[in-house]
Amino acid sequence: MNNKPIISCRNLSVHFPIGGGLFERKQFVRAVNNVNLSIPKGSFFGLVGESGSGKTTLGRAFLRAVPITQGEIHYSDGEKNYDLVDLPKKELKEYRKRAQLIFQDPYAALSPRMTVRDIIAEPLEVMNLTSSREETDEKVREIAHKCRLNLEHLRRFPHAFSGGQRQRISIARSLVSSPRFVVADESVAALDVSIQADVLNLLKSLQSELGSTYLFISHDLSVVAHICDMVAVMYLGQLIEVAPTRQLFAAPRHPYTKALLLSIPNLDPDYQNNAKKLEGEIPSPTNPPSGCKFHTRCPHVVEHCRAVEPILEHPELEHDVACHRWQELINVDTISVASTT
Repeated sequence: MNNKPIISCRNLSVHFPIGGGLFERKQFVRAVNNVNLSIPKGSFFGLVGESGSGKTTLGRAFLRAVPITQGEIHYSDGEKNYDLVDLPKKELKEYRKRAQLIFQDPYAALSPRMTVRDIIAEPLEVMNLTSSREETDEKVREIAHKCRLNLEHLRRFPHAFSGGQRQRISIARSLVSSPRFVVADESVAALDVSIQADVLNLLKSLQSELGSTYLFISHDLSVVAHICDMVAVMYLGQLIEVAPTRQLFAAPRHPYTKALLLSIPNLDPDYQNNAKKLEGEIPSPTNPPSGCKFHTRCPHVVEHCRAVEPILEHPELEHDVACHRWQELINVDTISVASTT
């Protein structure tokens, strides 16, 4: 893995306006708020958090699929450099060849009126990456083979496939253009557990073979532990902890991260998890609390937490945390979130 970032953001915010009628005051959903993050080239970077924390919006911001409110996003793969916030439309099309998205739902992501061959070939044709049908077919067959699809599958329609096979078709479509950066948005969440491992192993092997960089968005920490090199934890539109995967799981710093780890189901039938659950729900992104955004649910909150917002500090090499009291709480377990997180 190269430590040089392929994509990074600084003070990135994505706010969506709501309301604003004749007698209404315009409000904003602060989906992503003042985020600083760098994703190393060649890494399998995990992004975790509860539903509504802003994970998907951050991933789509990196793809320029949502409007940017403020901040900077820079992309550099050694061949091309892009300032994504102010990118002209023509260069944005070029960037799309280098950055792709794997969707969450393999049933909704594929057109039922197109054959598998046409689905996989569509990015090549839209981006003008091939000069003839023969060249297109060759690239389609090549990526289909890598995604464990045979030639017979290319003549069929999506309804003839299972969920795992459909997701392999989606992966083939995303990777056929040889992107350098791939956002995998909950790409195994809709699959059975028995199929998840197969798709995850496929993604990992394709990353090694194609040399891509992945931003893997998930709410399942056990999946992240299996496949990711580094993990960023997100809460209410902000990053609260970033660390290498082993370090994060062995020595979490933030109380929310500790709560997420305690919520992972244990395979031992005799194991009893006596940890209490976090009270309350994630606050509304239209009216976030002052100070630390987690203070409304944190069992270790003090007045300073309510008044002053913590910044993402760098107390250890590659391990960042945004918590005023993390040093005091190193050896203190926190309560867990619900196991459905």
